[in-house]
Amino acid sequence: MKLPKVTSCCTPLLSGRLTVDEATHLAAIFRVLSEPVRLQMLSLIAAQPSREVCACELAEPLGLSQPTVSHHLKLMYEAGLLKRERRGTWIYYQVLPEKLAMLRELLS
Repeated sequence: MKLPKVTSCCTPLLSGRLTVDEATHLAAIFRVLSEPVRLQMLSLIAAQPSREVCACELAEPLGLSQPTVSHHLKLMYEAGLLKRERRGTWIYYQVLPEKLAMLRELLS
């Protein structure tokens, strides 16, 4: 018995831009950014002329305790959105512009 030829109702999809590994990595970043306070933190850091802040500077404007601020910064650092530098007893965080550019490109 000969089966009829199946025709597609639509044109074939274009190839995707992301591999499975890339999509997995980006999903992890978006999970980190899904917390509103982390988006606020990223925005505050990126808005500074030097694009960096000391962790101690974020507690008051966000109304959070220092340990909570440090926890959120650590998660964003581990996701690769920030770099950090210890200066004495303080840690300064800086936005990684290439990560923001990658996210911007992905969303456009």
